[in-house]
Amino acid sequence: MSISHAPPHPAAPDISPKSPSSPSPGAGPELQTLVPSSTRRTRIPRWLRRTSGPLTLLALWQVLSATGVLAGDVLASPGTVARVAGDLIENGSLQNAMGVSLQRVALGLLFGTVVGTALALVSGLFRIGEDLVDASVQMLRTVPFVGLIPLFIIWFGIGEAPKIAIITLGVSFPLYLNVYAGIRGVDAQLIEAGESLGLSRWGLVRHVILPGALPGAMTGLRYSLGISWLALVFAEQVNADAGLGFLMVQARDFLRTDVIVVCLVVYAFLGLTADFVVRTLERLLLRWRPTFTGR
Repeated sequence: MSISHAPPHPAAPDISPKSPSSPSPGAGPELQTLVPSSTRRTRIPRWLRRTSGPLTLLALWQVLSATGVLAGDVLASPGTVARVAGDLIENGSLQNAMGVSLQRVALGLLFGTVVGTALALVSGLFRIGEDLVDASVQMLRTVPFVGLIPLFIIWFGIGEAPKIAIITLGVSFPLYLNVYAGIRGVDAQLIEAGESLGLSRWGLVRHVILPGALPGAMTGLRYSLGISWLALVFAEQVNADAGLGFLMVQARDFLRTDVIVVCLVVYAFLGLTADFVVRTLERLLLRWRPTFTGR
């Protein structure tokens, strides 16, 4: 008598959901997301980090003044400076002085930007322009522009012209150097690529050379802004009857260190504001350039 064996019933597949954390047999190692060390640190707001240095100096200044280390006739305390600044704002003298100084800086910066950029374009784009312009500019930029004040007074008188001329001269050279270096620093392979695509000479200048020189131009503009405020300090010593420099000269004659410090603080804030504007413009115009921003 034969006994037939039925085939074993196949096991039903396991369709129960598995935990994503439990690796299946035979699967590779579990991947983990790597987090840079800079993001694992405790984040401090950047505005707080940027203001910590000036606030520390201000606190140290107040402590030294309160303890008598800094006498009032040597350097006024922050409280005194703030009170004097409030008085100058209340009577309107500080606003008028700022308006006059800003007008002088704006005109000098405008003329200096035009002159410096035009000379850099002539010298950077053309070899004959370099031969005619560069040597003269390199020679003149070594002459301290402050030393030319007597000549400017003789040439332009004692009005606004010599003051604006001093600022223009101080602004021109940094822009010339940086724009010229930016033009000559454009990669030659980019020029060859543009020529192979059929770009004309003006097309190369517009689409390749000028965009490549723009980072250097923005750096030169930042330098020029700093020098413009320095030139303004010297320019407003030339028979000025208004402006921040005029306030400083009057304060020096009366030994008012508080007024001098107020004017210096205003100079600093105006320069910082102008630099912020240029940096914002730089981020907008150079958005195409990936750069390292620090960690």
